[in-house]
Amino acid sequence: MEIKSILDNDLYKFSMGYAYMKMYPDAEGQFVFSDRNHTSYDHFTVQLIQEAINQLGQLQLTAEECKWATQNIPYIPQFYWEWLKGFRFDPSKVSIARLVDGSLSLTVTDKLYKATLYEVPILAIISAIRNSTYVYDKGTMYNKLDEKINLSNECQLYFSEFGTRRRFNYEVQHDVVKELSQRAHFCTGTSNVHLAMKFGMKPIGTVAHEWIMFHGANFGYKMANYQAFEAWTQVFDGSLGIALTDTYGTDIFFRNFSLKHAKLFDGLRQDSGDEIEFVNKAIHRYKELGINPLLKTIVFSNALDFPKFEEIAHYCKGKIGMCAAGIGTNLSNDVGCKPANIVMKLMQCRMNSKQTWTDCIKLSDDAGKHMGNPKEIEICKHEIGK
Repeated sequence: MEIKSILDNDLYKFSMGYAYMKMYPDAEGQFVFSDRNHTSYDHFTVQLIQEAINQLGQLQLTAEECKWATQNIPYIPQFYWEWLKGFRFDPSKVSIARLVDGSLSLTVTDKLYKATLYEVPILAIISAIRNSTYVYDKGTMYNKLDEKINLSNECQLYFSEFGTRRRFNYEVQHDVVKELSQRAHFCTGTSNVHLAMKFGMKPIGTVAHEWIMFHGANFGYKMANYQAFEAWTQVFDGSLGIALTDTYGTDIFFRNFSLKHAKLFDGLRQDSGDEIEFVNKAIHRYKELGINPLLKTIVFSNALDFPKFEEIAHYCKGKIGMCAAGIGTNLSNDVGCKPANIVMKLMQCRMNSKQTWTDCIKLSDDAGKHMGNPKEIEICKHEIGK
């Protein structure tokens, strides 16, 4: 089985699952798979994906994992991990088909506090199956990893490993994280909770676009960022204080970024657009609010490699308090084959089963990466003046 544990998932899926459970327990959502490279999947590959998804139903949280999570992830209360012991992935919630053009249609529909847990394991499964015929050289992989670790150590580049969703396979991510835990002095942790537990690392992660997309769909786009982070504060009371900025574009985020949230949140995460331009906008907004940027953090996570991050970190020096990176595919899938460019996003939601379904959309700061119903995207652009 490619997914080794129910904790073989990113931390933010559990934090958001708990947040949905606490704030919107009746809310429902549909996650939709998208392959940005428009890959053609043959019947055999689709069958393998379906079989692997069926196997997810065998996973369950062990007593040892529950104890570890309760002790090491204190901002998510024990009752959530006790609930997770009884949770099982339900393959009937997943609809999968090969379309006439060979593309893969895959959706997950369920209560949001459960549906959110499917995204990362399914993407990891699809990535591993796509890569299963490629034979990689471990020596080359370790040589590349050595260069990255050495650069981080020499230049004091703070980073965390974010590679579960598009990893080459479990074995590669396992070996990479093991090396990082032993040799990378400025690696702050991994997003993979299972591997964090296995190698004694800090589990890293906060919030994803879907949380803001849900609030935009239900409360309007102009104030979606504010509403989303106000609700986040009600759930976590100041913990997990890195605000994601680009769900509807950086400009609307900074217009909504209040003094209260700017003081409460430790920093920001930039996931699309130009990093240098973002740093300048963030510094401007902090200073506009009377806040010293040297007391704040920026986490960069937009398809980074280590040389690019070194350039960003050099620019940030003396301008922002802490510069860090979440680096995913460049760590967990740098073995020679072209990584899959696949995502699953929240495309529809509703507050409860009596409501009608509402489209969820995302406006990226990168051209061509908007997601959702084109008509709804245009409505959003008009509403926020983009």
